[in-house]
This record gives sequence, structure tokens and C-alpha cells, in this order.
Amino acid sequence: MNAKEAAEDRPAVPPAGTPREVFGAFLKLGLTSFGGPIAHLGYFRDELVARRKWIDEKGYADLIALCQFLPGPASSQVGFAMGLLRAGPLGAFAAWSAFTLPSALILFIFATAATALDNPLGQGLLHGLKLVAVAVVAQAVWGMAKSLTPDRPRAGIALAAIFMVTFAGALGQLAAIVLGAVAGLALCRGGVIEHKPSFSFGISRSAGLTCLLVFLLLLFGLPLVVSALDSQGLRLFDAFYRSGALVFGGGHVVLPLLQAEVVRPGWVSENAFLAGYGVAQAVPGPLFTFSAYLGAAMVPSPHGLAGAAISLLAIFLPGFLLLVGTLPFWDRLSTYPLAQAAMRGANAAVVGVLGAALYNPVWTSAVLTSTDFALALSGFFLLVVWKAPPWIVVVLLAASALVFHMA
Repeated sequence: MNAKEAAEDRPAVPPAGTPREVFGAFLKLGLTSFGGPIAHLGYFRDELVARRKWIDEKGYADLIALCQFLPGPASSQVGFAMGLLRAGPLGAFAAWSAFTLPSALILFIFATAATALDNPLGQGLLHGLKLVAVAVVAQAVWGMAKSLTPDRPRAGIALAAIFMVTFAGALGQLAAIVLGAVAGLALCRGGVIEHKPSFSFGISRSAGLTCLLVFLLLLFGLPLVVSALDSQGLRLFDAFYRSGALVFGGGHVVLPLLQAEVVRPGWVSENAFLAGYGVAQAVPGPLFTFSAYLGAAMVPSPHGLAGAAISLLAIFLPGFLLLVGTLPFWDRLSTYPLAQAAMRGANAAVVGVLGAALYNPVWTSAVLTSTDFALALSGFFLLVVWKAPPWIVVVLLAASALVFHMA
């Protein structure tokens, strides 16, 4: 190894803060960051860039570009990276835990109290939450279609993905994303933007390669281990890890992936799944904490607190492994036209995957009457036209559905 290679493999500037400082900053964000990943990035900018000056504007924009390029929950990845930049590995863990635990605890409590809703009043409330899911997923499809399928080739990829998911089920979701990336190599090569980061996280290339190797070993090795050992705990970890590893284009894309993993095997009922997803729109923090609700609400053991912890850790882990693994190579990877083209195709495909999920199971399970249709459409317009905060839409639709259900 020559001097230049040794310098590239050596950790860089030491962190400037402490894990305690990072935890306090992100706990504030975890308690107040409503509105989804795009809104979270705005909260982060105000608190960490403008006020605390942990990173400059250019560096923050570069970091967002990287996290949007990778699978996983983009806002949580940005928060994890900011904690890593500020206070090293302990800072990264502090950032994730403080930003994630408030909403995860709320959803865990809701899951454990779900039996209290087994009455006419509770059923009306749960139906309202399912209508919230219709409005929120429709908004996500609308927004993602405008930004990720702006031309005919990418619109065609999204349409093909809808057909694949419709006729091939869970396998069609993975196939659609993979084939979307392949189609992007041929159809989406224009408009490449180069990103040249203005920051360093002190991660060596060998450490990055180790994280990428662990990511791949878990993704492809866990199914083999599960089939050999027949452990429900490992099966649960594998299901949520795989879902977290395949989320391209936004947190809402995790909905069809999780539905395939936990509803189809009968671990969680479809009604409970959609009700929990509706509640997840009313809490601050990342949408991926929906996994804590699902883990707690499982029928087979482990469930409750153990199921919530396993599911929560498993769904976030792949995104963080990919982020740490990619950071030392991002300056070079981001300039490759083929990498950018493949991501454009994959992102277009996830629009189709989410569009298929909007119909089944979201629409077919929630919109049962003309009143349901009117309420769901009202929620969609509140979100898209009047830009109402999601928690307000949750309250209004849940209350309205309850009134009509009890009438």
C-alpha cells in the first residue's frame, strides 16, 4: 500500500461533539418532527445546519443526495450520518435512538391496547384510521409520480411495475424493482448530476467494505439460516430486514413490502395492519417505527416488547449498513452515469409498486361505501391541496368515520 492509499484508508477528522449533545438535539426532533421524511429534512436543516452549525449547507445537500440514492429511510439515514459526523459511532446510535424511540413507544402502546378497541366504538375508530391510510398513500403516489416519473420512459417503467405486482404478488415487488433498475440502464441515462461531498466521516474503505459485506450476508444468508433452523424469531428478523433493504424512493414504499411479509403469512390481520399504519401518520419521527407496532401486534411469538424490538432493529439495520458502507466511496460512485441511471429506473418502479398497493390492500380494505370514498377523497385533498399536517387529517377522518359508523 502506497502513501496515498494509506491516507485514503485512514480515519479523518475526529468528531467535535458528544453523544449526550447529539441525543438531546435529536430527542427534540423526535418529539416534534411531524409530516414525513421531506419535512424531517427541513427540521434537521433548521436545527442542525442553521442553528447548531454542525455542517454547512453544501455538505448537508450532499448528504441528502447520498441518502436519497440509497435504499432505506432517507431522513433516518441523514440523522444517523449527522450523529456520526458530530460524535462518532456512539453519536450515530444516540441520534437514531432519540429520533426513533418517541414514535416507536407510542405505536407499541397502541398495539398493546388494540384489544380495548374490540367494540362498535373502537371499530369505527379503526375504520377511520384505515381511510387515513388511503389518503396518505394516495398522496405519496401522487407526489412520487410527479418527481420520479417525469417522462415517458419512467412512466412506462412504473406501469410495468404495477402489472408485475398485480399478477406476481410479493415476488413481483422485488422483480419490479430489479427490472426497473435494469430498464433504467437503457432508458434513463440523461441528466446525470455529479455530487462532490464537502465532508468526511472518518470511515476507512476497509470498514465500509465490511459493512457492505455484512449487508449482503444478512440479505442472502438469513433466508438460508431460517429454513435450516425454523426459528420464528429469526424469521421475523429476516422479514423486516428484507423489507428495510428494498425500500427505494420514500418511506411509504415499505407498506407493500411489509404487507407481503406479515399479512399474507397471517402474522398480523389486514385490519390491524392498516389501522396501525393510520396511527403512524399521527406521530412524529420516522414512518419505519410502524415496524414496532407490527412486531408488538404479531400473533406468533415473539411479539409484544420482544417482537417490537426485533422488528425495529431489523428494519433500520440494512439502511445504516449501506450508508456506512457507501460513505467512503460516495464521491466516486455518484459520478458514474450508470449508477444514476439504474437508480432512476428503480425509483420509477417503486412508484408502480406503491400504486399497486394503493389499490390492494389499502383501497379494497378501507373504501367499502360511498361515504368511505368521500371521506378518503377529502383527506387526500386536505393533504395535497390545503397542505394540512397529517396528524390533523388523522384526527378529522377518524372522528368523521366514527360519527358515520355510530349513526
